[in-house]
Amino acid sequence: MFKRSKFSGMIFLTLGIVIGALAFSHFNESTQPKAFSAAAANAPAPITPARERTVTSLRDLNNAFVDLAEATTPSVVTVFTEKVTRYRQAPFSFFGDPFRDFFGEGEGNPRGRQRSNPDRELRQQGLGSGVIVRGDGYILTNNHVVDEADSIYIRTLDERTIPAKVIGVDPRTDLAVIKIEAKNLTAITLGNSDQLRVGEWVLAIGSPLSADLAHTVTQGIVSAKGRSEVGLAEYEDFIQTDAAINPGNSGGALVNLDGELVGINTAIASRNGGFQGIGFAVPINMARNVMESLITHGKVVRGFLGVQLQEIDEKIAKSLELESTAGALVSRVYRNTPADKAGVEEGDVILALNGQKIKNSNHLRGEISSKAPGATIELQVLHEGKTKIVRVTLAELPPQGSDPEASLEEGEAGAELQFSVATLTNSLAQRYDIEPELKGVLVTDIAQASPAYRAGLREGDVIRSVNRQRLQSVSEFNQLVRGIKRGDNVLLQVVRRSGSLFLAFEL
Repeated sequence: MFKRSKFSGMIFLTLGIVIGALAFSHFNESTQPKAFSAAAANAPAPITPARERTVTSLRDLNNAFVDLAEATTPSVVTVFTEKVTRYRQAPFSFFGDPFRDFFGEGEGNPRGRQRSNPDRELRQQGLGSGVIVRGDGYILTNNHVVDEADSIYIRTLDERTIPAKVIGVDPRTDLAVIKIEAKNLTAITLGNSDQLRVGEWVLAIGSPLSADLAHTVTQGIVSAKGRSEVGLAEYEDFIQTDAAINPGNSGGALVNLDGELVGINTAIASRNGGFQGIGFAVPINMARNVMESLITHGKVVRGFLGVQLQEIDEKIAKSLELESTAGALVSRVYRNTPADKAGVEEGDVILALNGQKIKNSNHLRGEISSKAPGATIELQVLHEGKTKIVRVTLAELPPQGSDPEASLEEGEAGAELQFSVATLTNSLAQRYDIEPELKGVLVTDIAQASPAYRAGLREGDVIRSVNRQRLQSVSEFNQLVRGIKRGDNVLLQVVRRSGSLFLAFEL
């Protein structure tokens, strides 16, 4: 669970994973709260914003941090996950099966039949953190905390253990939204991460290393902003902090001195897997957009321009006669995309979007993804030494792993079904290790909270038929699912590596 990075060490996702044995000890804690004040849990004493607080002594400074911790820790929860892997254990015998060896095998000889072995289970347990962002039970955490979990529980500050369900995940930012059904929840106030300044004091709150260390509070500063190319997610704009973060802190809160959530703690840079003063948090402004989209749509809806971008270094800037390395170089334009239709060409340099100067390619990608599909933007483009303004109407970003050109030509399908498909191309077949001559549509993205996912449908499956009607393209799939309404039964014939199977679910 780590990737190499430019830090000559390791980037570690801060989720602590514990591999269980063949038995799972269920959570013993009562789902009822222990003795506590409901009013205090639901509405903690409001914290005085830092700009309005007067500090005249060290005691005043100390009390400011104490009040901040007391006001925000009730909004942070510990997240427990479990994944069950079933396998069949081969029979073991020093001498083999004497009856089978003597009598032989066959339908007419019951002793000769191979005895079946019962399935065994391996239970993998994980630990992470989360932040209550709405009083009706919505919790923001990391995707890698809940990814592929079969069951999820959270534990609150007042020792309630409550089951949670996944509302939606976004691997592109490593964020997820889960939900619990409970009362007397304390939702944290969301801040504005764009207003954060380097050097500003922050607190990190979570459950490092063990559930016994839940609601640990550490203090540090904002070390840097806008960290990208870390290698953790597709969209990176991390806040760097030296507040102590360790495995298990994933999904926890990064809080400013006003008691506002400004980031979701996600990872650390470390050579030994432990805290070394370099932690990363997803800015809350990015997380807020992802959260709202997941709650509303079950997926993240992003704008799509249809280009491949490249950073501009000093040598490229000199060869293109640019005054600086600011901007984003277009290295490829995908066919039939908004950029292609608007006349953007390979070799163009995008200098500004809607009048805002573009710092680099990562900045442009983030700005485009934050726009809604259908929005019209103005790009300032340097084309063959001359500057021009190009108006582009954005499309919807295709699912992760799909072919941008194929997806845009035929469109994204299955919005009501909460999964997306693409016509099977040679590049997609190679990426998912599928026989290219297979007929059908490829599942490229699926919401874990969808009925189809619960029925067993997974990314990488090839759908050959819908309600016994064969199909070969996305357009045929769209036509077949267009008449399906909520409450209708859906029958899919699916091909995956293990063979062909039917999956049925109610929409």
